[in-house]
Amino acid sequence: MTAAPAAPMPESLEEMRGPALGAAEIRDGIQPGQAIAALTEAGAIRPASPYASDQIQPASLDLRLGARAYRVRTSFLPGRSRTVAACVETLALHPIDLTQGAVLETGCVYIAELQESLALPAALSASANPKSSTGRIDVFTRVIADRAAAFDQVEPGYAGPLYAEISPRTFPVLVRTGSRLSQIRFRRGDPRLSDAELSALHARVPLVSAPAPSFQGGVAVSVDLAGFDGLIGYRGKRHTGLIDVDRPRDHATADFWEPLPADGRGTLILDPGQFYILASKEAVQVPPDHAAEMVPFDPLVGEFRVHYAGFFDPGFGHEAAGGTGARAVLEVRSRDVPFLLEDGQIVGRLVYERMAALPETLYGAGAGSNYQAQGLKLSKHFS
Repeated sequence: MTAAPAAPMPESLEEMRGPALGAAEIRDGIQPGQAIAALTEAGAIRPASPYASDQIQPASLDLRLGARAYRVRTSFLPGRSRTVAACVETLALHPIDLTQGAVLETGCVYIAELQESLALPAALSASANPKSSTGRIDVFTRVIADRAAAFDQVEPGYAGPLYAEISPRTFPVLVRTGSRLSQIRFRRGDPRLSDAELSALHARVPLVSAPAPSFQGGVAVSVDLAGFDGLIGYRGKRHTGLIDVDRPRDHATADFWEPLPADGRGTLILDPGQFYILASKEAVQVPPDHAAEMVPFDPLVGEFRVHYAGFFDPGFGHEAAGGTGARAVLEVRSRDVPFLLEDGQIVGRLVYERMAALPETLYGAGAGSNYQAQGLKLSKHFS
């Protein structure tokens, strides 16, 4: 397929930004932070308490845990005819008070109320994802809406509460009211770029540092097993202490992680049930007028999951936000059988979407960003 011609590059970020957004003029695309603020003022997003100062991100909103959670017997979807509360009433083992903090144990499933509820306009939908720091400590979390037939998806015009399903897989975690494990994006229309549009965007701004990137349902991303300063990654330890999700740089790396040295072979056998932190071979850029999301590569190529937290904000790795390309950190878990990963193997694809407008703050430029210009990097919780 012939690539579409590259769009002309705006002269400045101010030219890209354009006029301010109001709640009554939500445009097609991923909604930036200023639109999220306008939607909140208009009542389309309804926080139970005022936002934290850094809660609105360049292209998403962090979601906060509410006062209560429930230990439940099983994960579930409510389906078209039930509310989450009705399902919890049937499946709950016991309630948990989060106002004083609570430990969530590995291997258990919890449903937590969220402080943010929605009353979306008919043309506006939303999708959720774990925050980067949540995925990097192997906490599996998904957002559920009433009468939902899919996790992490909120249909246009939805009005009602939101809940988080939480299941720590490797480390027990300490959470409390206000802890932020998930984030949500709002979109109008279908802003996803086609393969031809991706190729044209890459010609304007190198999206990945590959000599001949693959554009097929997204930009291909491969794994780096050559090593970073003598390491190819980390493997999570079992039977560790607690991770307090609200205490950054307060946990000793050696207590939770086993470093994996680079041995020159460029391979790694994934053990079933183990959790790994690896990094992409390519440096990634997200232009200020786009957002991206990592999606798993074709599951037929191997029995492993390559990410939990997939959102990449506008400005990630981009020079306009103080970056010169940044590696994508890969949260990898093998499934039922051992699997051999090789250096340069494609493990995921980055899907790019147009922003409705340029965010007022870019990732890495005063947005409380922890992973700009990253290489192989653990979550912010570790010293």
